[in-house]
Amino acid sequence: MNVTQPNKDFYKYFRFIFIPIVFLGFYLLAFLVDPFRDWGAYFNRSAAQITIEWIFVLFFCLSLTEINLILARRLDKKLPWVMYPLQRFLTQFIIQIILTTLFLYIFLRTSIYIFEGDSGLSNVDHMILRQMFVVSLLLSTLISLIYTGNFFLQKWKDAVMETAELNVKTVELKQIALEAQLESLKAQLDPHFMFNNFSTLSALIAEDPALAQHFLDNLSRVYRYMIINLNKNIISVAEEIKFAQAYFYLIKIRLGDNVKMDIDVNEATMKRGIPPITLQLLIENAIKHNTASRSKPLQITISVDGDDRLKVTNTLQRLNYNIPSTCLGIKNIHSRYQLLSDQNVDIQETADQFIVKLPLLNL
Repeated sequence: MNVTQPNKDFYKYFRFIFIPIVFLGFYLLAFLVDPFRDWGAYFNRSAAQITIEWIFVLFFCLSLTEINLILARRLDKKLPWVMYPLQRFLTQFIIQIILTTLFLYIFLRTSIYIFEGDSGLSNVDHMILRQMFVVSLLLSTLISLIYTGNFFLQKWKDAVMETAELNVKTVELKQIALEAQLESLKAQLDPHFMFNNFSTLSALIAEDPALAQHFLDNLSRVYRYMIINLNKNIISVAEEIKFAQAYFYLIKIRLGDNVKMDIDVNEATMKRGIPPITLQLLIENAIKHNTASRSKPLQITISVDGDDRLKVTNTLQRLNYNIPSTCLGIKNIHSRYQLLSDQNVDIQETADQFIVKLPLLNL
């Protein structure tokens, strides 16, 4: 919704609702300006005279309303209230006086010519002219106030709706963050994950203490990264890749040359951002659903495509048996990107590759 322009539905019914109010306001203001006039004699005239006067007054109110609406709409484009409040107020007020004066002059000259011939304004009581000017100016101000009041009312409604949408997004983001947290905690506490890593560590301690120390360093780095960054929305690509390397190192020690990972990311991309734990979820997904052997290793590649996206590719070597999958990892990545930006994650599958393109975010 455009918050700088009043609601179009308002103007669709504006005239039907507002013209009668302006018509009644005309006579109310006329009474307030000149309360000592003999108003009791007003209805002593013939019905035809009163009807003709009402028609002319109604035409007067309709014309004055249209003039002020056209002025307000033109100024909405040239001097919006939000950007130029003082200039808008002064400009609109001055132009209103000028246009109201010109319109009143033309209207009175036309009315006098129709009813009394070409006698001019010289025969009209100056007090009546001043009263008509004051009434016209007050009516113009009233019309502008209602128009402007509706503008600010719509702006307030838009602000309330926008705040509500932001609150909903905040709740959704918290929910998704909790899901990501649960997924990461599940990965940390997964019995197979724990058993495999500790079994590997136990074997390395006996065979190669130095390598065991290096393995333990990477294992602690993985857990530390998960704990520190679970509550963050965006992390730098450089930090995420360091975590992915530590995570892949644990897998590499267990699976050896059955899995390979290449990283080809430039420095500019390293300074951009992505949601945390994203690469770990994609690496885990690739290993979980594909076979890996020394004769046919599983290849994972992290690079940058031409559309300023981080591309994660793995060779497609489906398992011969199905592993139950909830797809929560991929869904979580999709959901976080939907809340963090207007860009979508692009997933492609060819005969021999599974490709995920991640939009790069500003930190």
